[in-house]
Amino acid sequence: MTQAVDTSREDFLVGCRFKVDVGGVITGYFTECSGLGSETEIVESKVVNDKGVEVVLKVPGRLKWGDITLKRGITSDMQIWDWRKKVEDGDVNGARRNGSIVMYDQSLRERARWNFMNGWPSKVSGPSPKADSNEIGIEELVIVHEYITRDS
Repeated sequence: MTQAVDTSREDFLVGCRFKVDVGGVITGYFTECSGLGSETEIVESKVVNDKGVEVVLKVPGRLKWGDITLKRGITSDMQIWDWRKKVEDGDVNGARRNGSIVMYDQSLRERARWNFMNGWPSKVSGPSPKADSNEIGIEELVIVHEYITRDS
């Protein structure tokens, strides 16, 4: 008898199971994360080929990494704001930290990890309170960094 369902496949990871660890400065869970990746800029060069036809060559340019944006419900925890204060006070080098974004499977086993190097908080923003709303207040942290890898 053949099975109608392929049980040998690997399930996709569910986006809601992740955590952040920034060199012990920021630890915990966030509700949203974006910017995990890299990009190569494209340099266009217009040339005329040996047949006299104008063509556009596209060659790789500079490599750049996306800014990591994290969002979470605001609490009394001041870790994000204290870390950002170092940058505001001019101590960017002192604020630099290596960190990780980790995703878990349904059994809460680590299944994917992105490690970034020399990250520092370029932006922190608090909630936008409204008297007629009952939404959770969200704070946002943007981390710029020099390199990111997916290690698992």
